[in-house]
Amino acid sequence: MGQSLPDLGSSGDAGLSPQLERRIGESIMRDIRFREPSYVDDAEIADYLANLGGRLTQAQVGARQDFEFFAIRDHTINAFALPGGFIGVHTGLLSASESESEVASVLAHEVAHVTQRHIARMLGQQQQMQLPVLAALAAAILLGRSRPDLASGAAAAASAGAIQTQLSYSRDFEREADRIGFQSLESAGFDVHAMGSFFEKMQRGSRIGDDGTVPGYLRTHPITTERIADAQNRAASLPYKQHPDSPEFQLVRAKLRAEYGDPRDTVQFFQSAVRERRFASEAAARYGLTVAYVRAKRTKEAEAELARVRAAGGGGPMIESLAARVKFAQGDRAGAAKLLGESHARYPNSRPLLYAHADALHEAGQHEAAMKLLGESLRVHPRDPRLYALQAKTYAALGKRTSQHQAQAEVYVLQGSLPAAIEQLQLARTSGDGDFYQLSVIDARLKDLRAQHAQEMKDAKR
Repeated sequence: MGQSLPDLGSSGDAGLSPQLERRIGESIMRDIRFREPSYVDDAEIADYLANLGGRLTQAQVGARQDFEFFAIRDHTINAFALPGGFIGVHTGLLSASESESEVASVLAHEVAHVTQRHIARMLGQQQQMQLPVLAALAAAILLGRSRPDLASGAAAAASAGAIQTQLSYSRDFEREADRIGFQSLESAGFDVHAMGSFFEKMQRGSRIGDDGTVPGYLRTHPITTERIADAQNRAASLPYKQHPDSPEFQLVRAKLRAEYGDPRDTVQFFQSAVRERRFASEAAARYGLTVAYVRAKRTKEAEAELARVRAAGGGGPMIESLAARVKFAQGDRAGAAKLLGESHARYPNSRPLLYAHADALHEAGQHEAAMKLLGESLRVHPRDPRLYALQAKTYAALGKRTSQHQAQAEVYVLQGSLPAAIEQLQLARTSGDGDFYQLSVIDARLKDLRAQHAQEMKDAKR
């Protein structure tokens, strides 16, 4: 061989600034959050992916930016990285993975694409384009190749079809992402053998199926025999380290299955799995059956099955949240709020339990208690859009329109939509129930956001 790899340059050579790259990602995410019906807006699943991804980003050199991991309900085996640190995971990837390390191996690869700024370096070649076209082009290429319907803004980039081939991940970028992803997989304590074995599994599946069944990951990240061999050789040089799956890995998989499809069919699926003992975790299988019972409005059976979940060793925030959901389905809103309060005190670091507790207080009509909880929580987590959304919802129930719009504006700011945030503050300004101090705060925030938006517009035209 004797030939060195081409010089890829450093991650700092990217043509796009990190700020512009983030704004492109935020632009695509707005389309996904608000226009894509398969976006999974579930706090527990998002929290699981954030924790799993967080272990990898902490272990990866160069991961100095914010990351956001989210799920897309799609049966295909796929994951993708957007500009600015947004990483999507198809539910099919979670379902097809036989271990948590397999999921982690794919996420580690995607994180490496971000930290090495591969997307920015590809898009940076098209610097003559303005921000909206760059965002649409990124969506068309990074999403549209496997799911054209995901990239709702991709039509704007149709005229750029001639340069799309220039923006595919190069073979060298894929190798670099494999190598760095493998290092973070090892540093985070996962089973490093999972990367090669999972890639091999996907390649094997592509040979069996026809063109219509090739996993999306193979289309967006072509897996060669050489890449599989490289991953296997790296793993072979290291001592075997078993990584036990977290309980949440199996619970999330069960929840994704239980929340989808006709409730009666879902009940039958999990009843059969439990009866025939076709499961990797009995607690997770019974958890899925409990969720299915709740969806089918069979609350007495849900309550009985929940007791079996606990007897099978099920515990933790997701189980407590489900217990409150059963109470709520039985019409006991106050009981659900009380249970969630106790559970949140036991698991104070669980953000999903915090959201569920605040929402349960709201649903139980305990709006002042909800406002107190949200106010305290926002002092600890001032950049959490879900908390602001819950705050806006509770202000609306209390009839405080100025405060409602003010809180909703912060949701949009944190989601990267300054025009929508400015509109909410304008509504807050004219709602009629704000005092002098509150209106002064709103005016100052409006001035700040308008200046930010003007600068963004100016930068986008360069």
